[in-house]
Amino acid sequence: MKPRERMQMALNHKEPDRCPMFVSFTPEFSNRLKKELDLGSDKLHNPHGSGNTYQLDRTLGGDMLLTFVGWANSYYQEGSQYVDEWGIGWRSVEYSTTFGTGCYTEMIHYPLAQDSAIASYQPPDPNRPELYDEADWVLRTFKDEYWIVGATVTTIFEAAWALRGYEQLLMDMALNPDLAEQVLDFPYHYHLEAAKKLVRMGVDMIWLGDDVGAQNAMLLSPKMWRRFLKPRMANIIAQLKAINQQVKVAYHSDGQIYPIIPDLIEIGLDVLNPIQPGSMDPVRLKREYGDKLCFWGSIDEQHTLPFGSAADVRDEVIQRLKTIGKGGGLIIGPTHLVQLDTPLENFWAMVDSITQTPYASLNKGTQ
Repeated sequence: MKPRERMQMALNHKEPDRCPMFVSFTPEFSNRLKKELDLGSDKLHNPHGSGNTYQLDRTLGGDMLLTFVGWANSYYQEGSQYVDEWGIGWRSVEYSTTFGTGCYTEMIHYPLAQDSAIASYQPPDPNRPELYDEADWVLRTFKDEYWIVGATVTTIFEAAWALRGYEQLLMDMALNPDLAEQVLDFPYHYHLEAAKKLVRMGVDMIWLGDDVGAQNAMLLSPKMWRRFLKPRMANIIAQLKAINQQVKVAYHSDGQIYPIIPDLIEIGLDVLNPIQPGSMDPVRLKREYGDKLCFWGSIDEQHTLPFGSAADVRDEVIQRLKTIGKGGGLIIGPTHLVQLDTPLENFWAMVDSITQTPYASLNKGTQ
């Protein structure tokens, strides 16, 4: 079965030959995989940005190919310090693991930190043709075989607080909502235009979302989410489906977001990501919302993949397939980029368990 056919069946709540899979990695883990697989190109995988050949994704047996347009591309750029096209300043921070040293990036300058900067701020232009060169190539090259996803994540909230500062934007929402609306509108309008362009180009799914959940509660109250983010997300989804009724829409938020899941269903969401099992119970989500939503993710990147055994990983994969994946409706994979601290034997236990476990064997109880 082609990856594209597998995705179509799963998203129609049917069981294909096996559960579709999507896995992404930090640049450092990607380099480990390239050596393991003896793949030589420097551009086999880019978690955010252009130049991805998708050879690594395809070699592993993944079913979706993602093409990114938007602020998320700012996360991995060259240099120990840099300023992205939004005017946000970044620096690289080194970390060490048993398997080597890597770098994360963090924000150090917020261009809209001062109120006076907001009125004159000019965001980047989402209509520049070069932003869509990779999407055009991916669609022309792989659309017949793979499910193509246009990624415009960090759609509103995350990009807005990167412009303004996290604490300041939250204070604006509470004390100066009109100003908060102005800041939120910059990434909202940008990513709306980018997502519409990608749908017109022919992507199968748009990936929206913002991290609005912490480990055990929401980062902002459901009331605040409904006041500032829900109407904008609703309009994005409505406009995308007006262009193509068949396009699927996924929404990302780490953490615990139980209170707003009914709202997401109400505004037309199709797929919820990443189903972080340390924060939300995959079995409960399937029981309560499996007839209305599909799910993407669910393999624990906080504990099982980095710190469990290979047997733990295999057991978790089979458990997910038998529960949240029962009857289709699941794109299985880690709940975040695979990190450098993940043992390769655990990684391969995950990939092999997914790709070598037919749904038919689960139904027979034989694995």
